[in-house]
Amino acid sequence: MTKIKICGITNLNDALAAIDAGADLLGFNFYPKSPRLIDLGICRGITSKLRNRSANVIFVGVFVNLPVAEIHAVMETCGLELAQLHGDEPPAMLAELGDRAFKAIRLSASTSVPASVYPFCRRPSVDRPALLVDAAVKGVYGGSGVVADWLAAAELAKQIPLLLAGGLTPDNVAEAVRRVQPWGVDVASGVEASPGVKDPGKMKRFVAEVRKIQ
Repeated sequence: MTKIKICGITNLNDALAAIDAGADLLGFNFYPKSPRLIDLGICRGITSKLRNRSANVIFVGVFVNLPVAEIHAVMETCGLELAQLHGDEPPAMLAELGDRAFKAIRLSASTSVPASVYPFCRRPSVDRPALLVDAAVKGVYGGSGVVADWLAAAELAKQIPLLLAGGLTPDNVAEAVRRVQPWGVDVASGVEASPGVKDPGKMKRFVAEVRKIQ
């Protein structure tokens, strides 16, 4: 079954609505320039309350070019299981973080996958993809709303379990899943009422569109 990650959670109500919609993973963004930036204390409060409710969901921290020590500290403080490295981090950083991290790459329009992608692939698990594929937008580290290159992503998905991001919405996610066959799909702006504020109806519809083709 295709995993669903709803990213850019900034408050408890949105987190609860995402879980109610059927999300498998929740993403919390720690990139200072993101409109979905979350405070450590608020994130810790959200994850603690959800754990107390026995929520069966994986918590993911989204990081851009932070040192490994800082990533570890944030994950420990906020009770996060996984680190999504969404910047220009080298493969060596993934090795330092071990099984708790995966890399986001930005693919430009192409019919082939560059060899430089493969060193970033990690051993996948039930709860973690080998890689995340996002749209290539100059100077933007995710959340752009631009659709990724599904052709290149589909080629890569034949080889590794990947998490597909980039411009997904309730209107196009079913087609994306059919064409790419990803391990999972990742959405942020596509289910928002405004930057950083989720729309419960859009989240429910997004999940329903993915599930109807399972």
